[in-house]
Amino acid sequence: MAGTSDGRPSIYPTLLYADAKAAIEQLTEAFGFTALAVYEGEDGSVTHAELAQGNGAVMLGSKGTGSAFDKVMKGAGTTGVYVVVDDVDAHHRRAVERGAEILMPPTDQDYGSRDYMARDVEGNVWSFGTYAPEIKG
Repeated sequence: MAGTSDGRPSIYPTLLYADAKAAIEQLTEAFGFTALAVYEGEDGSVTHAELAQGNGAVMLGSKGTGSAFDKVMKGAGTTGVYVVVDDVDAHHRRAVERGAEILMPPTDQDYGSRDYMARDVEGNVWSFGTYAPEIKG
C-alpha cells in the first residue's frame, strides 16, 4: 500500500456541511484547528477546505455543490473523527468556553487514554484524546 514518506498523514477524514463556514469557525475557534486552505465558489459555498490539528488534518466542504463527493455523500450518515491532543483537559476547557456541545467529559479509559467527545454544528461526533495508535507499515 502506498503511503507518504515525508511525514504527512495518509488518512484525512472528509466531511460535508450544510453550513461549512460555521463548521470551520467552530473547528478553529472551539477545537483549535488551523485553517490551511479555504476555497469558496462564486455562490459563497466552501468548495474545499483543509484544517490541521497536530500532525493530522481534515478536508471539508459545503453540501449541495454538485461535486462528485457531494453526490456520493447524499443520504450518508454523520461522521465520527478521533483527534489526538496533548492536554485533553485544556482542550476540553477551550471547547466548553467556546460553546461546544460536550457528549462525554474528559474520562480516563481502561486502555490508557484520556478523552472526551463533542458534537459539531452538524451532528458529527468528534473524540479528542491521548490515544495514538501505532501504525506499522
